[in-house]
Amino acid sequence: MLVTVREQTTGPHLLRASTAELVAGVLRDRIAQAVYAPGERLSEEAIGAELEISRNTLREAFRLLGHERLLVHKLNRGVFVRVLSASDVKDLYLVRRVIECAAVRNSAGGDLAACREAVDEGERAAADDRWRDVGTANLRFHQALVALHGSSRLDELMGQLLAELRLVFHVMENPGAFHAPFVARNRLLTGLLEEGRLAEAEQYLSRYLDDAEALLQGAFTSGSQPG
Repeated sequence: MLVTVREQTTGPHLLRASTAELVAGVLRDRIAQAVYAPGERLSEEAIGAELEISRNTLREAFRLLGHERLLVHKLNRGVFVRVLSASDVKDLYLVRRVIECAAVRNSAGGDLAACREAVDEGERAAADDRWRDVGTANLRFHQALVALHGSSRLDELMGQLLAELRLVFHVMENPGAFHAPFVARNRLLTGLLEEGRLAEAEQYLSRYLDDAEALLQGAFTSGSQPG
C-alpha cells in the first residue's frame, strides 16, 4: 500500500521531520516497492500535484534522494531514477555483509516476529507468482534482520540501502528464477535464529549474500542490465 504525504501529515513524527523529508520518504518507499524503475524520469508536475506540495519542497526531496544515490539530476532534462552499475552491487553487498551479519551474530533474545511476517508474506506472494511482491517481502525481511540491532540509525541506513537494492533487482530478466530460492532460504535462516544457532545463522547469511551478489553480477556481465 502506498502512503502519501497527506496521510503522513498527522502525528508526532512531524516534530522530527520536515515536509521535504516526508516527501523523500514517500518516494524512497515507492522506489523500494518498484513503483519507479531505473532510468525513469520523475515528473515534478505530476508528483507535486498528487502529493499536494510545492515545487520547492519536491525539489528539496529530490536533492535528499540524490544524496542517497537513488535519483540523479540531468541538466535540462530533469530528475531520473538512478541506474546502478556492477560496482554499485559490489559496494552494496559489502555494506550489507557488515550490517546484516553483525545483526544475526548479536541477535540473541531479539524479537523475530517481523522476520517471520516477512517470510510468510514472501511465501504467499511466491505461491501466487507475484514476484515484485516477493522482492518487496525479501527487502522487508532484511530490514527486520537489521532491526535486531535496535539502532534507529542503522534502520535508516538499511532502508536507504534496500531502496538502492530494489533498483538492482531490475537487472534480472527472470525475477521469479532470481527470487524463488531465497524465499526458502529466508525461512531456513529464520529457523536458525529461532533455535539460537547464531554462528550457523551468520555463516548461512554470509553464503546467502555471496550467492545473491553473484547472481546479480552475472546479470550485469551478460549484458541484461537496464539501459
